[in-house]
Amino acid sequence: MTLAEPSVERVEQTPTCPGHRESDGGTNGGEPPEYARQRVNRRWNEILQETRVAQTGVQILFGFLLSVAFTPLFRELGTFDRVIYVVTVVLGASATGSLIAPVSIHRFLSGQRMKDEVVEAAGRLMIAGMVLLALTIGCTLLLILRLVVPGVLAEVLVGAVMLWFAFCWYVLPMRLRRRAAARRNGEVEVQP
Repeated sequence: MTLAEPSVERVEQTPTCPGHRESDGGTNGGEPPEYARQRVNRRWNEILQETRVAQTGVQILFGFLLSVAFTPLFRELGTFDRVIYVVTVVLGASATGSLIAPVSIHRFLSGQRMKDEVVEAAGRLMIAGMVLLALTIGCTLLLILRLVVPGVLAEVLVGAVMLWFAFCWYVLPMRLRRRAAARRNGEVEVQP
């Protein structure tokens, strides 16, 4: 090391895998142990990939929403439909802000040795962005279907789609998390 190079802190050497046991040679089911720095780097890379997918969807939807106000049909919308449109655009802008925020946070805090905090904040912003994106999609559907489908059928269809989103995006992951926790608890009780 030269005097010009900053000293690098030693990375924690204790694996963070919950099932890691010293007796099995440092592996968990054939997988090598994951160290704290490796875990935070993996989580950050996963967030970046998830952000790319979500950003693409929200940007396309938001671009569509912005262009709607400049169509001839927009002038014919009633007051309630205009309110739905405004709410939808605000939700879309908020979703865009939440889903792009991890990039800004990372850029401002890069090199500050705050990756754990950045990953935590980015994860929360991604969840908020996904909620806002789901609401944006629901409002967009409501706006479109109110023009196409007669009566309350539009609201019923949007309600069904939003229930499907809630199941796929929130209920299913929570179920899988609980099932995995129960399985781990069962494994812990069986082990001597």
